[in-house]
Amino acid sequence: MPLSRDDAFNVARVLSEALPYIQQFVGKTIVVKYGGNAMTEEALKNSFARDMVMLKLIGINPIVVHGGGPQIGDLLEKLKIESHFVNGMRVTNSEAMDVVEMVLGGLVNKDIVNLINQNGGHAMGLTGKDGHLIEARKLKVTQQTPEMQKPEIIDIGHVGEVAHINTSVLSMLTESDIIPVIAPIGVDDKGESYNINADLVAGKVAEAVKAEKLLLLTNIEGLKDKEGHILTGLTTTQVDDLIADGTIYGGMLPKIKCALDAVKAGVNTAHIIDGRVRHCTMLEIFTDEGVGTLITNQDD
Repeated sequence: MPLSRDDAFNVARVLSEALPYIQQFVGKTIVVKYGGNAMTEEALKNSFARDMVMLKLIGINPIVVHGGGPQIGDLLEKLKIESHFVNGMRVTNSEAMDVVEMVLGGLVNKDIVNLINQNGGHAMGLTGKDGHLIEARKLKVTQQTPEMQKPEIIDIGHVGEVAHINTSVLSMLTESDIIPVIAPIGVDDKGESYNINADLVAGKVAEAVKAEKLLLLTNIEGLKDKEGHILTGLTTTQVDDLIADGTIYGGMLPKIKCALDAVKAGVNTAHIIDGRVRHCTMLEIFTDEGVGTLITNQDD
């Protein structure tokens, strides 16, 4: 069915609005953390894949880092492997780590790769084990209650943090027509595997490749002030103030701190965007309004 005159005009207007952004970002790298509703709802999955293909086609280099917590939880439950959390992190013994690798490095990763390829792109799936991409170390978690003399160190198993990102692997792929799709599994110098928070991996990848942007897809509209209004543009100083006064708290803190660290380390901007909106990455990058909160290190 052909477009109406008004629809055709709107398409032309959007393309015209996008032009200066395309010119600005051609040749640059953008790291996208993919998760939440955007990774489970079919319409959102396809719009995300098409966005990644379009970015690559116009000369921008997307790198995708994905999560998979719900899928891991579902399989652990089916296999009757007990799972619990400490400070929001899944305690991961050797048996659970096998499931994590199977789900993240296999099922979820290959589904995303296939989705991008089916939409006309060329994606390649990776874990931190491939080419020593993500060098990890065991995450040390401490907990202290008022009655304790000193903090207690809690062993949460194969949960890690990023020690180093090997950018040579990513450079080889992004300089070709390949879109890297990374599962957040790291490996230490002894060959032990570690489950790492996907937001953290995305932030560290963005820092290492000196990305233009870090986009974190979430299930919220963006950061909000205490009155519930969306904050569309913030400096790192303003975000620090919002954390200090309690506006940003709870489960949002780790994601925001990851974005802050990336921007403070040289990533030009970080974006907390609503992954429940179709084509959210394109809307955030190429339109004036966007669909979330932008964080920059540039004070006015």
